[in-house]
Amino acid sequence: MVETIVNFLNSLLWGKLLVYALVGAGLYFTVRLLFIQITHFGHSAKLMVTSREGCESGLSSFQVFCTSMAARVGAGNMAGVAVAVSTAGPGAVFWMWVIALLGMATAMVESTLAQVYKVRDKDGQFRGGPSYYMEKGLGQRWMGVLFAIFLIISFGLVFNAVQANTITGAFSGVFGWQPEWIGVFLVVASALVIMGGLRKVARVSEVIVPIMALAYIAIAFVVVAMNISQLPGIIVLIVKSAFGWQEVAAGGVAYTASQALQAGIARGLFSNEAGMGSAANVAASASPTPNHPASQGFVQMVGVFMDTIVICSATAAIILLSGEWGTATSEDGIQLTISALTHHVGTWGGLFVAGSILLFCFTSIIANYSYAETNVLFLTGNSRKAILIFKLLVLCMVMFGAVAKISVVWHLADLSMGLMALVNILALVLLSGVAMRVINDYREQLYAGVTPVFDKRKFPDLQAQIAEDIWNGEPAKTVEEAVPVKANI
Repeated sequence: MVETIVNFLNSLLWGKLLVYALVGAGLYFTVRLLFIQITHFGHSAKLMVTSREGCESGLSSFQVFCTSMAARVGAGNMAGVAVAVSTAGPGAVFWMWVIALLGMATAMVESTLAQVYKVRDKDGQFRGGPSYYMEKGLGQRWMGVLFAIFLIISFGLVFNAVQANTITGAFSGVFGWQPEWIGVFLVVASALVIMGGLRKVARVSEVIVPIMALAYIAIAFVVVAMNISQLPGIIVLIVKSAFGWQEVAAGGVAYTASQALQAGIARGLFSNEAGMGSAANVAASASPTPNHPASQGFVQMVGVFMDTIVICSATAAIILLSGEWGTATSEDGIQLTISALTHHVGTWGGLFVAGSILLFCFTSIIANYSYAETNVLFLTGNSRKAILIFKLLVLCMVMFGAVAKISVVWHLADLSMGLMALVNILALVLLSGVAMRVINDYREQLYAGVTPVFDKRKFPDLQAQIAEDIWNGEPAKTVEEAVPVKANI
């Protein structure tokens, strides 16, 4: 009964509402920002790799990038791509690319707004995100409360169950371990990190994320090199399947363009989170260099690109080049990715995927927790007792996910994510005027050849909405820490 209701709501959300909302918002922001994800991609990449200095109140932009990547790179990149391909065919990959390209502009807007309206908590740490810009920018606390509830349910609880479920599937399939023992291990490991708070999550992510991402991309390049003659045909297959120009049958099922569109958008959003408002929560925690809200928006654009265009494509290449997807079902999840890599490189491929899943999904669990923590503080007025109770709930959901039925978990994740995204997209559109003005302020300074600095006194109508002790026109800590403004724009 519950599964039937969840499936109906998902079909309504993902079959109609969110397809138009996400694509429409992405197109709208892309046009209004003059295709900033393309014209300023080089500048974004330079900001990401050079801004490693933070301050006592905030994390560095690079730490925030790694933390957001820790949340993005997980089940969606490995199991999610497998589910999309097995249920909707190769065409789903094309729509994942499209939603990522458009989502880069959306990520720019939501992360910029998160920085504009950020505040300091009782410990002096920067906090912010959609709940905060809904309350401060729109003056609608009820809207921020609604978003916070959806995010806590989805990221703090359901998504962490999804990540634990994926780890269990990988290790049970490769080593035959019991899900209960895997769950106990994950609970203990997660507790050791999340009990240390946001800064410990950021430090762990900063170490693990670059290593795991580079290793996974490297193995994908090896697989592509081994099958380079098949690559052109796979690309053609993806494009033709996306538009229904070529029917692709697997297991006796003919995939349609609408199936590919729906699965691609759903799995693409789950993976890169653009427009969902989730990554904006940690984006607000940064002390960016240059000291301007838009600089963090540029960094977050790179995160969307790396997650979907690079890492999800790596998984898609491994699966499609193997031919294993032709007989898979949605229940196979991570097993399809394991089988595909094993097909290419032998039995050690399964061990590699299991190890990758452990790192990818574990870092997602701790980063997801950090997103939810900010919203628990928003709802409870910085209550430390509420945070402790919430940490215990998160650990319970990790254990639940380790032994749960995968289809139920994925469907719940889709529903909570969809509701959260709808609320956030509405807020982004309503606040788009503010975002455009702030981003244009950055670009004007960039084109003038100076290091961008945000001074709220240039925006008199926003001064009452922005925290008194933030954005008073302070420059970056040193000129050397600022990115050369004329490079790669």
